[in-house]
Amino acid sequence: MISRLRPIRRARSLFGSRIAAAAALAIAMACAPAAPALADARLGADDFSGVLSVAERMPRLRSLLVSHNGELIVESYFNGARPNQTTNVKSVSKTIMSALIGLAIDEGHIESLDQPISDYYGELLAELDDPRKATITVGNLLSMQAGLETTSFYNYGQWVLSNDWIRFALEQPMLAEPGTRLLYSTGNTHLLSAILTAATGQSSFRFAREQLTRPLDFDLAAWDRDPNGIYFGGNNMAFTPRQMLAFGETYINGGEYRGRQVIPAEWVKTSTRKLVESPRENGRYYGYGWWIRNFAGFDAPYAWGYGGQFIVLVPELDLVVVTTSSSEPGDGRRAHIRSLYGLIEHGVVVSAADGLGEFRPVRRVRLPLDTIVDD
Repeated sequence: MISRLRPIRRARSLFGSRIAAAAALAIAMACAPAAPALADARLGADDFSGVLSVAERMPRLRSLLVSHNGELIVESYFNGARPNQTTNVKSVSKTIMSALIGLAIDEGHIESLDQPISDYYGELLAELDDPRKATITVGNLLSMQAGLETTSFYNYGQWVLSNDWIRFALEQPMLAEPGTRLLYSTGNTHLLSAILTAATGQSSFRFAREQLTRPLDFDLAAWDRDPNGIYFGGNNMAFTPRQMLAFGETYINGGEYRGRQVIPAEWVKTSTRKLVESPRENGRYYGYGWWIRNFAGFDAPYAWGYGGQFIVLVPELDLVVVTTSSSEPGDGRRAHIRSLYGLIEHGVVVSAADGLGEFRPVRRVRLPLDTIVDD
């Protein structure tokens, strides 16, 4: 394991005001002895020593980074991973696509989240047999509420082997009215990549590099394209863990990075707001390209990619957590995801809350660290 642990300085986040905390996080809701005000609290490397000892036991984990108020506290690599290695972040790419759509709206390339996709796919939609498809909006696609049958999961292989990904996605039957139900589909964000290309007059790759990643001080590598040359919307982008962290810190700072407004502040608020609950897990929601769930008493937007690629934001603690993992299929993948959720919630977030003296009534059982790894 390669580790870099740094002490940090505390300052005020742009994400919102802080409330003084009275006690350490505990299972019981009764108050513990008074703790220092959160604004005066400090986190240090020792707060996460137990977390790292657990992380070392996770064979699929590749990296764990934790920052507080923009200062890197933990930077650890596991199982042969190195700091400069890029990782295929899988569906974290959908969250990147959300940022690109927000930028395109802010710059006037796309009218709004309410713009109907018929403005871009009118001729194709006219050939199809369901007029409801013409009422799907940019926002419906981005929030996974288009109503179309998914191109992910059981349909993924057939979709990516087709010779026209756009037509295939739009030819899927309508399973719900637009804007009424979460139906997770990578086809939705790929349609957005094509819309972004048409609206800006440049590829999604070029737009992302010039408007997003270069302002964040790194160059984005080109990634896969569909048979018609559209960059894959919602999958297969590659980032180093530090690049993922820079993206996360930009969001937790209201879209600002090193004194520059990179992502519109209003888009940060809009895209990380709960819109629709997941049918697969109570208490997990989707916004515009971000998942949102409770971690140890704190609502946290997060980007989630297959295999265990995460960017987790905990605004009330000024905390960003990044993980990368092996995305190879295998019997241990699901157990790894369970362990990783436990490591982030009961390890990183609880340790940070304890270190900052921030009391929250925990809605889930607080697990001892040594029980997190699911062997």
